[in-house]
Amino acid sequence: MKIAMRAPLTLLLLLLSFAHAHADDYADTVEVFKSAGQSSDFFKRSHGYAVFPTIGKAGMGVGGARGKGRVYQQGSYIGDTTMTQLSIGLQLGGQAYSQIVFFQDKRALDEFRSGNFEFGAQASAVAITAGASATASTAGSSAGASGGQHDASTVDVGGFHKGMAVFTVAKGGLMYEASIGGQKFSYKPRK
Repeated sequence: MKIAMRAPLTLLLLLLSFAHAHADDYADTVEVFKSAGQSSDFFKRSHGYAVFPTIGKAGMGVGGARGKGRVYQQGSYIGDTTMTQLSIGLQLGGQAYSQIVFFQDKRALDEFRSGNFEFGAQASAVAITAGASATASTAGSSAGASGGQHDASTVDVGGFHKGMAVFTVAKGGLMYEASIGGQKFSYKPRK
């Protein structure tokens, strides 16, 4: 029993060790989203965004994800954020992905910056892939595709939902998931 509990925790810790990002990683990730179909339009019509170069995710019955990011308001770096996700359900494997959250207006950005912001399990993200496009959600649906993140494309998402739009790009790994969870974000202003 102890071995069964250690395996997912070890996998999660391994993935989370890759979630540390450098300054160039943020610029590179923003460029991926700027060149990936419809997500590029959101830079022009958003008040700000939070970008996460690498989020590590793993699970075996119980799963988790974590990543560090930066928050930008009208193109200026204003603070740091951390995303944490816990999920339960049928899941096995690990993966890494990049994520961006666009804020439609100042109100949406202020709500995110207010402290501990949380996306419920029903919040959805557009999965940007090189070989195929699909809709994913923080509830845990995932998809795989061939190609690299620099060949990314998107599907038409229409617009913002409750002042926010979320896009992800798979970086690697394999995970099967039918679980329930949500993403929680913390925010710390830049010094």
